[in-house]
Amino acid sequence: MRGDPVDCIVKSPVALQLGDVVSDSARPGVYITDIVLSTPVNINEISFKNYYTAYLTVRVLKNEEENDESPATWFTCMKNYCLMSSPHTEGGSQEYFSIYRQQMLTEPDNVITVRLILRQPSSVWLNFNIQEVKIYTLADEESERDVPSWLSTITAAEEPLDLNGLPDPDTVSSSIQHMWALTEIMQSSQTSTSIGRFD
Repeated sequence: MRGDPVDCIVKSPVALQLGDVVSDSARPGVYITDIVLSTPVNINEISFKNYYTAYLTVRVLKNEEENDESPATWFTCMKNYCLMSSPHTEGGSQEYFSIYRQQMLTEPDNVITVRLILRQPSSVWLNFNIQEVKIYTLADEESERDVPSWLSTITAAEEPLDLNGLPDPDTVSSSIQHMWALTEIMQSSQTSTSIGRFD
């Protein structure tokens, strides 16, 4: 079971466009959205709702070493992940997606910023983006090993069970077999004539 999403700031998308933004009427086909995390985290999952984005690239800014003095480095975790089966049709255009740690090219540990690069090569769609972005951390090993209190009282397999007060298993087994045999005899001896109502 995953926990609560981490605190983060999802910045507004920035369009990447060639030429003059004011005079060029062509729509941008690439947007970049940065997600700034409040503290460095080990990412386990990134979940989001797609809105007409065809391809997604995920990059992370992380500290290689655990200290703050080393410069942070950008790493590509996922490149051109297909969100829409065809950029010109609606398949997958408004679906929910989750990208897990196991799918990523590099381990997303000590991440301070996530950069989502959104691409839509089709001119059919006026706008495209990613919505409801949530980032979940990798659970601590200790918390994964935590056992609920009701489960911790179960007896280990090596310990002998306390059978005081229970009937003998062989006697119960033979009684059940006898009842099953009687049931079979009764079913085979039933007639097809109906029994009338007794008043």
